[in-house]
Amino acid sequence: MATNITFHASALTRDERNTLRNQKGLTIWLTGLSASGKSTIAVELEHQLLRDRNVHAYRLDGDNIRFGLNKDLGFSETDRNENIRRIAEVAKLFADSSSVAITSFISPYRKDRDTARQLHEVVAPGEATGLPFVEVYIDVPVEVAEQRDPKGLYKKAREGIIKDFTGISAPYEAPVNPEVHIKNVDLPIPEAVKQIIDYLDSKGYLPPKKE
Repeated sequence: MATNITFHASALTRDERNTLRNQKGLTIWLTGLSASGKSTIAVELEHQLLRDRNVHAYRLDGDNIRFGLNKDLGFSETDRNENIRRIAEVAKLFADSSSVAITSFISPYRKDRDTARQLHEVVAPGEATGLPFVEVYIDVPVEVAEQRDPKGLYKKAREGIIKDFTGISAPYEAPVNPEVHIKNVDLPIPEAVKQIIDYLDSKGYLPPKKE
């Protein structure tokens, strides 16, 4: 932990910023096996929030982030931990700015996802509450994900070319009590997205749909 640092609060409270932006900030955390459909669902979710609800949303994709912010990290357990810690902090910044952060990461370890949630629950100086964190489990059996295998990663993992591959040679710890549980086998993408948006509406996180 760095020393000799001081937290500088904004001139606006989060509620004031939310009012000015006409939306609430939160993080939607999509987790699931490779080829479970996380990225596809995240893309459509971002599109619908922007197009239909006039919500400022931004998608943080696991592969995309490794081209920049996390390009120094590999796939060992330690590096996976750091990968998720960093993106949780970035998502929290987006949410604090009254934006909707949509993260699409395998995030295989339950303790890392719990840490991401806990980061959002921390109450910042001058604020009354933490930030909403919505865990969305994109659930497919590994056999189904392996049949899809659009990147050929499962095949490489089976051949031993890729080490520490989630679902094959490294574990995936499924969420125990996610806010949204999507069983993404033969489910149309719009239906998957609807499950997420319906939950957000039930919690009052989104402005009304445009007529």
